[in-house]
Amino acid sequence: MDRLVNTVRPYAWGSLTALPELLGVEPTGEPQAELWMGAHPGDPSRVDRGAGPRRLDELIAADPRGELGAASVAKFGPALPFLFKVLAAGIPLSIQAHPTISQARAGFAAENALGIPLDAPERSYRDDNHKPEMVCALGEFEGLCGFRRPADAARLLAGLAVPGLAPVIALLAAEDQSEALRGALAAVLTMDGEGAARTVRETVEALGRTDPEGEYAPYTRIAKDFPEDRGVIAGMLLNHFRLHSGEALYLGAGVPHAYLSGACVELQANSDNVLRAGLTPKHIDVPELLKVVVFEPCAPELVHPRPVGAVPGEELYPVPIDEFRLSRFTLADTAYEIDGRTPQILLCTEGTAHLTAADGTALTLARGQSAFLPATGAPTRLAGPAATVFRATVTL
Repeated sequence: MDRLVNTVRPYAWGSLTALPELLGVEPTGEPQAELWMGAHPGDPSRVDRGAGPRRLDELIAADPRGELGAASVAKFGPALPFLFKVLAAGIPLSIQAHPTISQARAGFAAENALGIPLDAPERSYRDDNHKPEMVCALGEFEGLCGFRRPADAARLLAGLAVPGLAPVIALLAAEDQSEALRGALAAVLTMDGEGAARTVRETVEALGRTDPEGEYAPYTRIAKDFPEDRGVIAGMLLNHFRLHSGEALYLGAGVPHAYLSGACVELQANSDNVLRAGLTPKHIDVPELLKVVVFEPCAPELVHPRPVGAVPGEELYPVPIDEFRLSRFTLADTAYEIDGRTPQILLCTEGTAHLTAADGTALTLARGQSAFLPATGAPTRLAGPAATVFRATVTL
């Protein structure tokens, strides 16, 4: 077992307090957005096995079968297939979508051929992997996910009585729903000049006149943080959702989404590929985004946990892919044996958890601490007496 030393990414949208509170440290006064746990080369976790800190991705690369197990390497390749995070949003994240694996490979190769550095701000593809993801709320968590039906989006926009929105509303009336949504999003993202600025400004003003507790409320809050961003309009094409603690949401490739507020654990394929559509000062590649987005109405796909096995305590959040598997332990007085045939990361979010390996090695995780368990084949004992522990692994 290895205690992980993880990196916090200070994106501008991050909460000032949520991650420091989880980690038991003093706030820095700067946004703290994402805690990364895993082996993505962008910010790999570090472990110390007695010879000083080592990058987890380098340890895995040196001995993939020893760290990940032969079965995982055969199925997913010689890298950890998932990236585990804690995400804490103080203001909205960008509206975004993620590519399929074939789109990621093509986009990554194309940007490499153009000589765009991996850390360049105009880069969209930072690796060649897809990025399906799941979020599980740690308290109240709010966001946007998936397209509304075109008629519902048209009604919402029309209710603001902004003249500049008329062309977008007209496009939403197309008989084919996919064509309607594609046309509307493209129109919003390609507006330019004074007319675009005026339409955004008048939309923000109109939102300010709506019921602060009504259906426009999420978009009114977005407008306060991004009063000059056309993402305020694009966001109204999407469904609003709210998760309570322990509730989860799964997002496949091409589904547009934005997280607005709150903290969650996020488990995803091992990728950092993002195509953005607004609510951000970062690079927006409209043509590439329009290739990636799936233009179909879809309600947020809530995932409900289900018990694992006969012993109560572990609940699984099922997803339609094998590259990641998320479950949650609610520990009381019972100890559990965790199967050791797959690589996994354990994160304690409440209380104190005690781990004991088959060779007697012990590790204690306080709130906010995490551990990497290589695929040794031997079980690990997990006990409380009172703790909440999230388990990220793969399905074989």
